[in-house]
Amino acid sequence: MRRLALLVLAILPLAPSTARADVFLFRMPSGNVYCSVGIEAGSSDILCTIVDRSGPPARPAPADCMAFWGHVFFMRDTGPVEMECTDRHLDSRLAASVQDVAPYGVTGSFGGIVCLSLQTGLECRNASGHGFKLARGAQIVF
Repeated sequence: MRRLALLVLAILPLAPSTARADVFLFRMPSGNVYCSVGIEAGSSDILCTIVDRSGPPARPAPADCMAFWGHVFFMRDTGPVEMECTDRHLDSRLAASVQDVAPYGVTGSFGGIVCLSLQTGLECRNASGHGFKLARGAQIVF
């Protein structure tokens, strides 16, 4: 499946894909979390960027990461969450173009991924039980 990094301004290369994916973009009402969801036959993935965060990152940065760490989270419909080491942050022009807002209290289901928008942050979980919770004060990967 394509890695859909539309919100992160060219920080992730697009992997080749033989199937066409549907792409959904949304943001949290706070404007602090932006996500891109890709769904195609038999698989789905989500890439979320948290703009402003405090506290330590959900996982320590790898030794070879010399760029932004702790802002970009990627997850497929099964398997563990991946955190991305990026050389750029969220592009404000692209962020401003995301019109779909996930109101607090709403659950979205994207193939094998389910996300819940809460005032305390965005929580997403996949069919394997892995997931993340993104909030300004803490980012958790499980």
